[in-house]
Amino acid sequence: MPSVGQTLPLHQLGRRLRQWREDAGYSLEKAAAKVPGMSQTALYRLEKGLKAKPNPRDVRAICELYGLRNDLIDGAVGLAMQAAQKDWWWHAYGDLIPEGFDVYVAQETAAEAIRSHQPNLIPGLLQTPSYVLALIQRALPDAGQDEWERRVEIKTHRKAILTRPDPVAMDVVIGQAALHHRVGSPTIMAAQLRHLTEMSALHRNISLRILPFEAGFPCGASMPPFVILDFGTTTDGSPVEPRTVFLENVVGGIYLRKPDDVEFHDRAYSTITQASLDAKASQILVTRLAKEYERE
Repeated sequence: MPSVGQTLPLHQLGRRLRQWREDAGYSLEKAAAKVPGMSQTALYRLEKGLKAKPNPRDVRAICELYGLRNDLIDGAVGLAMQAAQKDWWWHAYGDLIPEGFDVYVAQETAAEAIRSHQPNLIPGLLQTPSYVLALIQRALPDAGQDEWERRVEIKTHRKAILTRPDPVAMDVVIGQAALHHRVGSPTIMAAQLRHLTEMSALHRNISLRILPFEAGFPCGASMPPFVILDFGTTTDGSPVEPRTVFLENVVGGIYLRKPDDVEFHDRAYSTITQASLDAKASQILVTRLAKEYERE
C-alpha cells in the first residue's frame, strides 16, 4: 500500500522530478551530487513521494539543475509548499501553482483507467479541436488568435493517452444535455458528435454511454461533473497511487482521496451508468442528433 504520508502533491512532485531528471539525462547519483546538501537517498525519497516535508529551496535547486522553465520551477515549488494536504486538496488556478502548470493533466496521464461523468459538456479527451476553440474563444474573448491556438494545441495533445500503445481505459457517461448545448456552429456540433461515435467504435478502451433526459436524476440529486482516476496496481496487488476523484470548477479543482469520498462517487457512477442508454442505443442517439445538425 502507498505510505499514508504520500499525499497527492507529493506524488505529483515526485513523478515530475523523476521525469525531468530522466529527460535531462541525469542518473539519480549524478543529479544528487550536483545539488548542494542533497544525498542520493534524499533525492530518491523525493521522487518516490516519501519525503513528507520537501524543502522548497531544494526543489528549486533541482529544477534549475535540469534547466526547467520558470513556470515549471514555480509549479514544483508550489507542490512542495502544499505537500501536507492528505485526504483532499483544493488547487486554485494561478495561486501557488502557475496556471500553465497543469496538475490534472499529470494525473490523467499517469492513470490506468478513467471514469468520467459529464452532464453538460463533451469530456475534454473527446473534444474536437473546433469544439475546443469555440469554448476557448468564449472563455477568453480578448486573448487573441495565437493564445487560442496554443491552448487548443495543449488540449489536443492530451488525447494521445487514448491511442498510445498502453492506452488509458476510458469509461464515460455524457448527459444528453451536452449533445444539445451548442458550442460554435451546427457544423462544429455535427463533427463533434460524429467524433464521439467514431472514437467509441474504433477504440476498445473507450466506452461511451448517454444519460437521456428521460432518466431524470438517478442519484436523487443533480450530480456535478466528476472524474474517478485509477492508477493500477503493483506486482504485489497494492495500488500504485490511491484512487482519486477530481471535481473541477472555473476557479480551481478539488482532489478527493478519502476512501469514503471515493466510494460515494463509485456508487454514484454505477447508479448513473445503470440509468444510461447502453452502448448501441447511445451510438444511435448521438448519430441521429449529428444528422440533425448536418441538416441545419
